[in-house]
Amino acid sequence: MEPLAHSAEVQEGGCACGAVRFRTSAAPRRVGICHCMTCRRIHGSAFGAYAVFARHDVHFSGATQIWNSSELGRRHFCPVCGSTAFMEYGDEHEIDVPLGAFDRTGIYEPSYELWCSRREPWLPRGVRTEFAHDRS
Repeated sequence: MEPLAHSAEVQEGGCACGAVRFRTSAAPRRVGICHCMTCRRIHGSAFGAYAVFARHDVHFSGATQIWNSSELGRRHFCPVCGSTAFMEYGDEHEIDVPLGAFDRTGIYEPSYELWCSRREPWLPRGVRTEFAHDRS
């Protein structure tokens, strides 16, 4: 399936157990990959991949718990299965939704990578815009 880089169709998803669900009909503002140690650890993977939306464009159902992962970062997760539901940073009115939480695959393609200073050496380089740390 060819990725729909910025699809504005209705998309749905949720946590592993289904207790938290979400729905959006807006295209994401941007889509990226993060190699920071927090993303690596919460996903149990070499990186996290996220679609970033305006907060009002994604509607959730089900209760979440919050972990303050940094001074500005708040990670909402399912209290039943522990899956990450979304993340908020500061007062930007944006949320980061993990790509793996969407019901469909291949709908959003990342265009940049963050914290490449922490990227695994076996991952390809030069595929998308790279930032050594966070975006400026």
